[in-house]
Amino acid sequence: MSDTKMIYIVEDEEDIAELVSVNLEKSSFRTKKFYDIFTFKNKLAVEKPDLIVLDLMLPDGDGLDVCRDLKENPEYRDIPVIILTAKSEEMDKVLGLELGADDYVTKPFSPRELVARVKNILKRFNKVFENEKEIIKISDEIKINTKKHEVVVDNEKIDLTATEFKILKILAKRKGWVFSREQILNRLWGNEKNVIDRTVDVHIRHLRKKLGDSKNIIKNVRGVGYKIDV
Repeated sequence: MSDTKMIYIVEDEEDIAELVSVNLEKSSFRTKKFYDIFTFKNKLAVEKPDLIVLDLMLPDGDGLDVCRDLKENPEYRDIPVIILTAKSEEMDKVLGLELGADDYVTKPFSPRELVARVKNILKRFNKVFENEKEIIKISDEIKINTKKHEVVVDNEKIDLTATEFKILKILAKRKGWVFSREQILNRLWGNEKNVIDRTVDVHIRHLRKKLGDSKNIIKNVRGVGYKIDV
């Protein structure tokens, strides 16, 4: 089996889907194009891609619902999703990122920039930390298994999106350190990021909710950023 990364492109405008496909394949990716949600989901059930480029306005449904379903499904939630859409309002971006999207690109777009974002996200998701501790103990109640990509709270596993997991790990590896929103964004998206600081607040809010009674371990340092304090 080829180790070349497979990218699924879910886009109903054939010329745009072809533009994305051609540019990704020039950069040595494999691609499959889907013009509706139904066909995409049928293929997803038998073959998982390494990344999904997802339009929001599709003929048989809303791409945001697709994103939500992917990120809530343990089988698919670790597949990175880049939203590619004509919706450029800030609230649309925030909503997409709230639902777990890993990046948000608006039309019209630069194919070269999109390819760069794909490469950056795959590099981030596939980077192996050979010297990383397998278990990070935040407190007696909360532990992170970095190899299994699991977080256990009071002996129960909680479901986090890939971004929520990474934020928690960033904070947990340096308990007591305050990370600014900019520092967190740099660790998440690197130099290719093009997201607003509010994105971090959105993910932190969802992360706290999932931590339940342990949510207060994540402290907001007003005017600076966030830290874990136990």
